Amino acid sequence: MSGLALGLPPEFSAALAGILGLLIGSFLNVVIYRLPKMMERQWALECAEIAGKTPESVEKFNLLVPRSRCSNCGHVIRWYENIPILSYLFLKGQCSVCGTRFGLRYPLVEIATGALFFFCAWRWGLTATGLAWSGFAAALLALALIDWDTTLLPDDITLPLLWAGLIIAALGWNPGVQLNQALWGAVAGYLSLWLVYWAFKLATGKEGMGYGDFKLFAVLGAWFGWSALVPMILMASVIGAVVGIAMKLSSGLREGGYVPFGPFLAGAGLTAMLFGPQSILRFMGL
Repeated sequence: MSGLALGLPPEFSAALAGILGLLIGSFLNVVIYRLPKMMERQWALECAEIAGKTPESVEKFNLLVPRSRCSNCGHVIRWYENIPILSYLFLKGQCSVCGTRFGLRYPLVEIATGALFFFCAWRWGLTATGLAWSGFAAALLALALIDWDTTLLPDDITLPLLWAGLIIAALGWNPGVQLNQALWGAVAGYLSLWLVYWAFKLATGKEGMGYGDFKLFAVLGAWFGWSALVPMILMASVIGAVVGIAMKLSSGLREGGYVPFGPFLAGAGLTAMLFGPQSILRFMGL
């Protein structure tokens, strides 16, 4: 739990990582909001090109440009209005110009990311392993919220995360998971949900999940090994079913009556990181 070649006390290392996590969490809010819109713009551009139409000139839009602004009045957020947690508290959660309320999600994402980074540094220190798991946690948090909002699991996040799981296993940065376990975990994760998808589709004529779910489960297999897949899919399925039933009874289901599965897979992955895959089975009484 010591700092990487710095001789830092574990508490200081964890606190330093927690502060970094707050900053990363602020950026995650941008990713969660903008990445799906960037994908939609890219699809529209590709459709226009296929149709032989001239794409309309649009404002440059990516993770860096334009600067963050109020959705109501267009006020550009100044740097001192964008300090994690502190700015939200100072501004009382509203725009400094028009008073429009900002969502509580923004500080919650920052706090969650900071807490996850703190945990990773406390458990693994400021090491390659600690940094890898911090990145894993941040990516899962972003994927969960993007999928909940849009039912999309962007390849721009899932595929690099899948490769990262295999690479850190190959480099020996993931204690307890060898490369062969990570490789077959990725294969088993993808194929298991792919088979469920096709069995359900052939039986009902409907699609029960998206291909992004296959890739996300492959990610979990790459990071935790094939033996951890059963506990995680059980947890995701049970909690997803409970939430889905609760939303149906409360008429909270979105149009089409579906609940995205990705957030529950991501939640199972974060639980496995925090407490270990086998703790999921004990929690469920299995």
